[in-house]
Amino acid sequence: MKKITSICAVIIAFISLTAMGMLAAEFKFEKETHDFGKIPLNKPVSYEYKFSNSGDEPIIISDVQPTCGCSVAEFTKTPVKPGEAGTIKVTFNAAAKGPFTKSFIVKSNTKTPVKTLTIKGIVE
Repeated sequence: MKKITSICAVIIAFISLTAMGMLAAEFKFEKETHDFGKIPLNKPVSYEYKFSNSGDEPIIISDVQPTCGCSVAEFTKTPVKPGEAGTIKVTFNAAAKGPFTKSFIVKSNTKTPVKTLTIKGIVE
């Protein structure tokens, strides 16, 4: 009898943990990389990443960190409910000529808690 009870408890625990993992927020970005092409030196350029919540729970973005001091990010601060949309606006101010690739680290409560968005181009 103890053996059957133990097996049932393990099965119930497994099903519960599996079901909990299925309910999560998830980003669906239109695109994760943006190419500015050619841009002028010392003139800020911006791009707005659009995303929707394709998960079952609200998305809460805790932070968006640029990988350099020449970039900043603004993002939707309120929870994004399932099926709704939000934005992350990134701005880059080039201080040197040549090709560039910059990343922005998005931290959130999604299934993939750390997401990387990228911008690139050539500064003339």
